[in-house]
Amino acid sequence: MRILVTGANGMVARATDKYCRQIGDTVTALGRDRLDISDRDQVLEVVSIGSFDAILNCAAYTDVDGAETNRDKCYGANAVGVENLALAAKESGAVFVTISTDFVFDGTNSGFYTQRDTPNPQSVYGRSKLDGEDRARTVNAATIIVRSGWIYGSGGTNFLSVMHRLLADRKPIKAIGDSFGTPTFADDLARRLRELAELNLPGVFHVANSGPGMSYLEFAEAVVKIGGYEPSLVVPVSRESLSRPAPRPISSKLACLYSERLGLSEMPDWHDSLSEFLRLEAAA
Repeated sequence: MRILVTGANGMVARATDKYCRQIGDTVTALGRDRLDISDRDQVLEVVSIGSFDAILNCAAYTDVDGAETNRDKCYGANAVGVENLALAAKESGAVFVTISTDFVFDGTNSGFYTQRDTPNPQSVYGRSKLDGEDRARTVNAATIIVRSGWIYGSGGTNFLSVMHRLLADRKPIKAIGDSFGTPTFADDLARRLRELAELNLPGVFHVANSGPGMSYLEFAEAVVKIGGYEPSLVVPVSRESLSRPAPRPISSKLACLYSERLGLSEMPDWHDSLSEFLRLEAAA
């Protein structure tokens, strides 16, 4: 396939670019310096010239706290930009896959959120991502929306990369014990994005590593155990003890219900993927 990957400088985009090239795709990966997705004319021109079979949108404004005071910039990427790409994909005949977030939910469900649950975002970031979903489906009914969360991988500034760096330097980390979610390894997410593009079935899909879901504290404890770090470096804290501008859902565990029905393999187990990430980081 001829694939356009947006947000080329980001962690998920890099993983997606790498995977698609490995399986023989022709990939054009563009960062904001070469494609400002909030600029509709530029998006339409680039997509028209590229003759792409699929567009995998990994571009996003991901500073959850910063979004509270940078609403225009956040919506420009997460809502307007997604709409522009969806429109360009429709006009060019390309499959359109875009990444959304578990933060579209309010976190009041202590179980797992499915695609059938009603979103109710509590932050500017979450509302911008939901607006992007709605705008995309309005202009392009064939849009494929992939909600994910707790994404980690190589070369990013995600919570796990920061945690891993601090632990490696024998510095303590604060881990929240009363916030719950489902971790997602960027390499696994990249593969699933490509698989969904191949299937080309419009709709909303939840993508996360398989497992019971957990707190940040439980995840940090697993990192310590697998990585052989000192357990005392993990300092349990509560949500209330951290002063953060943007509200977060207490629990945003995602249920991936479609795999068997679509003939896709189950997402890898969270523990296996975490172990693989730590192995790769140690070898880097």
